[in-house]
Amino acid sequence: METIIHFMNDSAEFYKWSLTIADKRVEEWPMMSSPLPTLGISVLYMLFLWVGPLYMQNREPFQLRKTLIVYNFSMVLLNFYICKELLLGSRAAGYSYLCQPVNYSNDVNEVRIASALWWYYISKGVEFLDTVFFIMRKKFNQVSFLHVYHHCTMFILWWIGIKWVPGGQSFFGATINSGIHVLMYGYYGLAAFGPKIQKYLWWKKYLTIIQMIQFHVTIGHAAHSLYTGCPFPAWMQWALIGYAVTFIILFANFYYQTYRRQPRLKSAKSAVNGVSNGTNKAPEVMENGKKQKKGKGKHD
Repeated sequence: METIIHFMNDSAEFYKWSLTIADKRVEEWPMMSSPLPTLGISVLYMLFLWVGPLYMQNREPFQLRKTLIVYNFSMVLLNFYICKELLLGSRAAGYSYLCQPVNYSNDVNEVRIASALWWYYISKGVEFLDTVFFIMRKKFNQVSFLHVYHHCTMFILWWIGIKWVPGGQSFFGATINSGIHVLMYGYYGLAAFGPKIQKYLWWKKYLTIIQMIQFHVTIGHAAHSLYTGCPFPAWMQWALIGYAVTFIILFANFYYQTYRRQPRLKSAKSAVNGVSNGTNKAPEVMENGKKQKKGKGKHD
């Protein structure tokens, strides 16, 4: 017990010290004065992962077609805005794409970049709705470990990023990821219109490939910064490399299971009864898949 108390005290002291090197510009921005709101929302998200399926277990799934169309295209606009602001802001500030330390000044372009990164962090909280919609539509198979790991960790880690390094090298990964999310949510928005549009969406697996390329580029970018001694926190670069590696492993497994693995032959019993063997996974990227099941369901 004494060891635990010492650990908690040391952690509290370390956090107090870390606040002395945090970015003062974002201190009064919404959600940034304390980690508690971010942690609280994340805990509620995890709680919903348990309560949601129990609530929906004996209920018909919601269709949410109109809601999904509005939500996905709203996310397209939000991510487009973030990507645009980061590109224009970094260009105006003369950012280097190979090595860019954080500038904590109140320069208009630096504040513009920090603001865009804050919106990027907020978008990761909004993306919790992906899981909410999955569960309300009883698409429980879509709520995989990859899905939950991505959503929960991104929201928390980007709070750390905005608190201490809302600029510099941070803009690189956020720019690429927000651009990819424009394509991804655009796909989901179109898919929400139903079978008439879905039959033209042949390019969904390439979204997964693009995401995997993104992680390799991220690792290469961080490794180059470490090799050249770029004046950006080295521990963040190492953490980013380790984090990207986990995504490469998880996405590679997802890609293999979804697009490469040969479907197993159904047993005689399954063939007679028309019952799935439980390995049927919708070939979506990772967010809110839209392929509708036949049958009745609740509407918007």
